[in-house]
Amino acid sequence: MKGGVAGRPLVELAAASKVYGSGPAAVRALDRVDLAVEAGEFVAITGASGSGKSTAMNILGCLDRPSSGSYRFAGRPLEAAGREVLALVRRHFLGFVFQGFNLLPRTSAQENVELPLVYRGMPGSERRARAREALARVGLADRAHHSVSELSGGQQQRVAIARALVCEPALLLADEPTGNLDSRTSHEIMGLLVELNRAGLTIVMVTHEPDIAAYARREVRFRDGRIVADERRGH
Repeated sequence: MKGGVAGRPLVELAAASKVYGSGPAAVRALDRVDLAVEAGEFVAITGASGSGKSTAMNILGCLDRPSSGSYRFAGRPLEAAGREVLALVRRHFLGFVFQGFNLLPRTSAQENVELPLVYRGMPGSERRARAREALARVGLADRAHHSVSELSGGQQQRVAIARALVCEPALLLADEPTGNLDSRTSHEIMGLLVELNRAGLTIVMVTHEPDIAAYARREVRFRDGRIVADERRGH
């Protein structure tokens, strides 16, 4: 499942719709969306507030289900999957990076990165080794034992990325990963994501910033719950 099924996209939405509420008050957040992402791609999902991009990200991340249509992950249909199955997919195959970092401020960088492995029941020695390796990948090997509160915003986001990488996900989902960072730090973080993608990691990122979206090799633009543009770049 981790690398997908031969001949199939890693993630695939087909005629996927999401409706909140019912009757006259119903809101159609997604409207019959078709989207396929191949293993190894770096895709930016863009659009104005309310365009449907966050709803699409929530479905791709198994945090929500489509109201109709289908969602396949590595060839497996998940649109009707129960909460337990979706939780297992998130735990074993997905990594998440958020705008707000979502770190525990009074614990060390290493302890934050270890946390997903605690939930897996991994022995302590293996957890610590894996966490150190993930921190080294994001350039923070020398900050492993610093508390999160001692780190800059950019370093905190690197810790968050290391935490997402420690379980070796098939797909990294980044939701406005530079939203709380200054311009220089934002470009440093995007440079790191580009390096990870070049090393083979599949990334889907939501952003409203054109200069951040430009780092991706493909941009999918949403408006009013539909995809209105899907452009690939040469870099």
